[in-house]
Amino acid sequence: MERQSGIQSIDGGSRVLSAESIVELNERFRTAGPEVVLRWAIDTFAPKLALASSFGAEDMVLIDMLSKLEPATTIFTLDTGRLHEETYDVMERAREQYKVTIESYFPGRDAVEALERERGFYSFRQSIEERKFCCRVRKVEPLGRALKSVDAWITGLRREQAATRTGIDAVEIDASHGSIVKINPLVEWTEPQVWAYIREHHVPYNALHDQGFPSIGCAPCTRAITPGEDVRAGRWWWENPETKECGLHLDGKQGAHGTGH
Repeated sequence: MERQSGIQSIDGGSRVLSAESIVELNERFRTAGPEVVLRWAIDTFAPKLALASSFGAEDMVLIDMLSKLEPATTIFTLDTGRLHEETYDVMERAREQYKVTIESYFPGRDAVEALERERGFYSFRQSIEERKFCCRVRKVEPLGRALKSVDAWITGLRREQAATRTGIDAVEIDASHGSIVKINPLVEWTEPQVWAYIREHHVPYNALHDQGFPSIGCAPCTRAITPGEDVRAGRWWWENPETKECGLHLDGKQGAHGTGH
């Protein structure tokens, strides 16, 4: 049974979008605010909808918006075991301020033990292949588990964040996760818009943002940037900009969009 035009229910009641409806939705949302996108996502996919949060500035904006639109929306995070203390701090502040449950997904114990025993504790700095292997263990596999029970997931991706993200849309098909729907409500926003919202709505944020960290990931893979550097310069700073992605966000059109985190 179709719930809305272009939306079909398949085996098990999962809801999927047609390619034609994706085009129509992105045209409609091109000039719409993120709250409009979120309202559509909630009405279309809840309760099989989740926000993936690394608790950066964009994700905190989305948590605040969802708290006003649908507080029961699932929020999950990937706890790689190597996050900054400041990240855990803002996670706790979000939990307390918004009265939400945060579902943490950890990497598999056996996989992490084998990674560290066989490759060392900083193997990710040896080559792009080693770094991506670490990301697969600590991020990609847990994300796959987190998305198994949803029809759509929400991210804080913005086109302005990196060269690898200029082609993203507000609504996409996530071919790497069973063709579920990926929703990027802030895709059109600039960094000043993100921070204006945070200030206006008194949204808690990661203290590392005040220390020169515009993009925050695992502690060994993230550093502060200097004025004038690209906002992603502090992520895997030993690599070229074209490789600074870990594989969390894939699609059938362009391949990796990057982590979003």
